[in-house]
Amino acid sequence: MNLLSQHLLFFFSLLGSFNGIALACFLWWRARGRPTQRWLALLVWLVSVRTGKSVAYHFWPEVSRTVQQVGLSAWFLIGPCLFFLLRSGLGPSAGLQRLDRWHLGLLIALTLALNLLLPYAQHVRIWWTWVIPGVNAGLLAYWLLATLVLWRRRAQLSDAQSALPLLGAWAGVGLIWVAYWTSTYTSYIVGALSFTFVLAFSLLIAWRVYSGQAAIEPYQDKRIPPDEARTYLMQLDALMAGEALYRDPTLSLQRLARRMGLPQAKLSQLLNDNNQTSFKQYLSQWRVDAAKALLRDAQPRSMEEVAEAAGFQSASTFYNAFKKLEGVTPAAYRKAVQSS
Repeated sequence: MNLLSQHLLFFFSLLGSFNGIALACFLWWRARGRPTQRWLALLVWLVSVRTGKSVAYHFWPEVSRTVQQVGLSAWFLIGPCLFFLLRSGLGPSAGLQRLDRWHLGLLIALTLALNLLLPYAQHVRIWWTWVIPGVNAGLLAYWLLATLVLWRRRAQLSDAQSALPLLGAWAGVGLIWVAYWTSTYTSYIVGALSFTFVLAFSLLIAWRVYSGQAAIEPYQDKRIPPDEARTYLMQLDALMAGEALYRDPTLSLQRLARRMGLPQAKLSQLLNDNNQTSFKQYLSQWRVDAAKALLRDAQPRSMEEVAEAAGFQSASTFYNAFKKLEGVTPAAYRKAVQSS
């Protein structure tokens, strides 16, 4: 390979890692306390570190083994990060449950123990024989778990703008894993090049989606007059109450906007600016109110029946949303009602 080809290969392979770290910092800064965006920022940062290690090792094989160890440790945490990103983005509540904290705590403890007790520089054979194959298998396992989350909650992917980062992260991690797994038949640098391609393609699609939305709906940044907003909100509440649309577990902002006869962006603006709530929060409030009425019923139903009748996709989703809005569990609420 001539010198020019080497320079081009170095440039494009490092481009993804460099831009990924910059993008991760930007996403973290713009997250403003939103856990889903912070998971996305962390995922992009971990992949950037992993691919940056690949570039360093490919062009400088004598690079410090500490650098290699850091890259491999980042590879170990990419799978869990992807899993929790999809859980956060597609769940009713972005907060971590107690079991999730134990899950993450054990993974971090295992990573620290592995790095401190079996450093790569002194245990190269152990890492190549056991650790690296185990990390690759673990990433594949978490990717399959993430695929299961996407399949079970696919109804929530109807909004292209909110689904794009989640689907891009899922597909991108899968492609990068395949690139590294097949690197023995191609080249080790293919993994880093695949990240550059994934990042560039994702940013291009994001630009097309968001700029296209803005071009179609140029008025979306204008405020809705108060009188007009009150009329729309009254119509929306009447529609939700009259047809009990909240009972449909697959109801999306796009479908509700069509029923209202409004552009999707305008309905989102109406809820955010004039009702001080998001679509997910608005819908969750309707479902929780319906569940409260069912829990006050003289003929009590099981929690699964209440969750289904109120429009929740599962009992766990119902439990999380109810506790977040009411401050108590559904069972505690029912007990308090019965006692009074």
